[in-house]
Amino acid sequence: MEFINKYIFGTAVPVMLILAGIFFAFVLKCFHITRLPQILRVFTKKSPEGGISPFRAVTLALAGTLGVGNIVGVAAAVMLGGFGSVFWMWVSALCAMLLKYAEIVLAMRHRKYEEDGKPHGAAMYYIKDFFVSHSLPRIGKAIAAVFALLCILNALSMGSMMQANAISESMEGVFGVSPVLCGALLCLLCFIIVNRGTEVMARFTEILVPLMTLGYIVISLAVLIIRRDALGDAFMLIINDALSPESATGGIVGFLLSRALRFGTMRGLVSNEAGCGTAPAAHASSNAKSAPEQGFWGIFEVFTDTIILCTMTALVLIVNFDGLKYRGSYIMLTIDAYSSVLGNYASIFLGISVLCFGFATIICWAHYGIESVRYLSDKKIIKNTFIAIYAISAFMGGIISSESVWGVADLAIGGMTIINVVIICLMYKEVKSDTEDYFSSPVKNKKILKKGVDKD
Repeated sequence: MEFINKYIFGTAVPVMLILAGIFFAFVLKCFHITRLPQILRVFTKKSPEGGISPFRAVTLALAGTLGVGNIVGVAAAVMLGGFGSVFWMWVSALCAMLLKYAEIVLAMRHRKYEEDGKPHGAAMYYIKDFFVSHSLPRIGKAIAAVFALLCILNALSMGSMMQANAISESMEGVFGVSPVLCGALLCLLCFIIVNRGTEVMARFTEILVPLMTLGYIVISLAVLIIRRDALGDAFMLIINDALSPESATGGIVGFLLSRALRFGTMRGLVSNEAGCGTAPAAHASSNAKSAPEQGFWGIFEVFTDTIILCTMTALVLIVNFDGLKYRGSYIMLTIDAYSSVLGNYASIFLGISVLCFGFATIICWAHYGIESVRYLSDKKIIKNTFIAIYAISAFMGGIISSESVWGVADLAIGGMTIINVVIICLMYKEVKSDTEDYFSSPVKNKKILKKGVDKD
């Protein structure tokens, strides 16, 4: 597994993300930069009545990205890949913004509708539809099924166990709560909320995510203002380390196999999930009437998650790095970085933040897992069995080490990303057409309103 993650996914995924991001930047003419005022106006529009609003859908998607990726993932990247890994997080995020936009547009165009008119969708649907349109239905069903299975594996590992492990570590380290008790409570709460359905999960994240994000930004800014004298050196360390990849052979091979590139991009991907095909399951549940407008929220999602929050976490770690004590635990390493400047109150706040962010991520990934299970089988007993297993995995994550889980998560998310990026690149004409139609006449862009009952 380590060989595959390091030499195949650790090289292929970063290169694919960067090249695909450049490809979509060319195809879509960097509209996320040149059309920024028009994009920003969408965020102030009144949401349609009924169902899950675009904002609620993006908070559900953000719940899946704000958690281990922002706190544990960033610390892991810095410790394992060096300070330069932060630079590659930025690169992967900038390249991945348009990938997330593209996959959301495709998910909106290919989503299905229940008999009561509620929409749902995921990457599996446009993967299958692409092959069906090329008269290869069996291949399409097989590849979509593989993607769904990888998503279920990732939900159980990264979405549940890793989040629960981070929560239990922080609860034990800050409050002295037993990992067994913490895992049991997470298991129970997860089972109760997930059984209530997607709208309840979305309402839960709509309240929790903005509140905790604002609090995390405030406490991070407080540390960086106090340690502002070290910020210049921190940025220099990031740039210098990123441009000096570790490799015995040097040159391009050294660049591709550098720890900074590998861990920066993969942990950035674990954080913002752009390109791996998970966020479409959240965004496709939106009642938005325009695929591009929902896609704009995906760009916002990547920017908020990686460019703002991950960068803040990384800078707090770097400016305090020499004095940090907890080198054996990524979560406690991060908490120590904040508390070393702001005192014990910061430890309490970070402990609560990890709990809230991590649990919101558990809820979101339950939705992703359910959509994947639903694609494979519409039998209620299968769905209920998955929910039970998912809740148990949260308990297990609270009491076991996360090291082996990281390897499984990297493997699953690497496989999902390769499949998804190839497909969205092959379907670029749909994304390009919708985007050009929107900017030529945003009011008339109603392409996604075509509804049909899900009979798959």
